[in-house]
Amino acid sequence: FAERLIRHDQSSYAINFAIEIHMTFEKLGLSESLLRAVAHSGYTQPTPIQIQAIPAILSGGDVMAAAQTGTGKTAGFVLPMLQQLGPHTRVTSGKVRALILTPTRELAAQVHKSILTYGKHENLLSAVVFGGVNINPQLKQLRRGVDLLVATPGRLLDLYQQRAIGFDEIELLVLDEADRMLDMGFIRDIRSILAVLP
Repeated sequence: FAERLIRHDQSSYAINFAIEIHMTFEKLGLSESLLRAVAHSGYTQPTPIQIQAIPAILSGGDVMAAAQTGTGKTAGFVLPMLQQLGPHTRVTSGKVRALILTPTRELAAQVHKSILTYGKHENLLSAVVFGGVNINPQLKQLRRGVDLLVATPGRLLDLYQQRAIGFDEIELLVLDEADRMLDMGFIRDIRSILAVLP
């Protein structure tokens, strides 16, 4: 039985590997404007995590994904989020449509950079907020409303408590590196944020 199982796993792996070799971003269901941004970034073939995550997110499913650093996880959720938010309809002042929580300011800045890179042909507003910097420019950005907001939990709660942001129009939520956020002691902050989401 063990030998049959191993052979099955190996043949399954070979089939999956063959599928991944022939997979393109076009086949994942991304819009033409996103495909242009991906091509401009120099990527020609999706990674295994992107092959699995992008169609699942585009279909409206909830996804929990794990992969090593450098395997394209960020693009795996940013690309379908940009597409799901669709053509820009004026976002309400002080509101957000999609929220991405990250454990550190460095990761927040990196995720926001990906949003700007892949979303350059989309008519969507984005912002990044984290602690350790002056809060006033962040308040000013949020006042106009944003489609995508990348935030660290502590600063997001500060902004919410100052009534600078409302979550009643939120459509999408990502907990990026959720395990790391829990290891860093953000569980109470995350629970507080989840409690005020629709």
